[in-house]
Amino acid sequence: MQATKKSGVFFFVVGPSGAGKDSLIDGARRVLPGDKFIFARRIITRPHGSPGEDHEACTEAEFQARISQHGFLITWQAHGLNYGLPSSLLDEMSAGSNIIANGSRAMVAALREKIPTLIVIEVNAPKSVLEKRLSSRGRETIEDVARRLNRTVVDYPVGLSVLRVMNDGTLEDGINKFIHAIHQQLSS
Repeated sequence: MQATKKSGVFFFVVGPSGAGKDSLIDGARRVLPGDKFIFARRIITRPHGSPGEDHEACTEAEFQARISQHGFLITWQAHGLNYGLPSSLLDEMSAGSNIIANGSRAMVAALREKIPTLIVIEVNAPKSVLEKRLSSRGRETIEDVARRLNRTVVDYPVGLSVLRVMNDGTLEDGINKFIHAIHQQLSS
């Protein structure tokens, strides 16, 4: 009799702009074993080569076509762009891989309905640190930075597991905290 493979965990990384989500995810990608972790690549209606994360670029028409073909696990809009996570992540999870995906706090409740093993990793930093990081990356106007800093946050669903990572020190320290949170969750 063959043992069934245990389904993986879906780690949905959220937090305000400037908290360092992409940097922590990139750091974890270099350390966590590729045979146990899949790092989701978001599909975004932003041109290839744009500043920021490595993403799969697509046009608005391509994005809408993927929606109609059920090619997304979840989609959302933010900052004038469409974002999506591919539905193929469910297959990876069913095969036993743990998924790490950068997401939106506003989508946590909808994603939880699709994934019972959802764990949210909330990355944050003090407002002064967020402001400095947003200003230094040069992608937003002063008004955009202010809007991002003052964005209201939805409450998480009751009973959801939320791991909190304060990313207010060095990048190495933040990556270590992030990886520790993941290992701690998987060992419990």
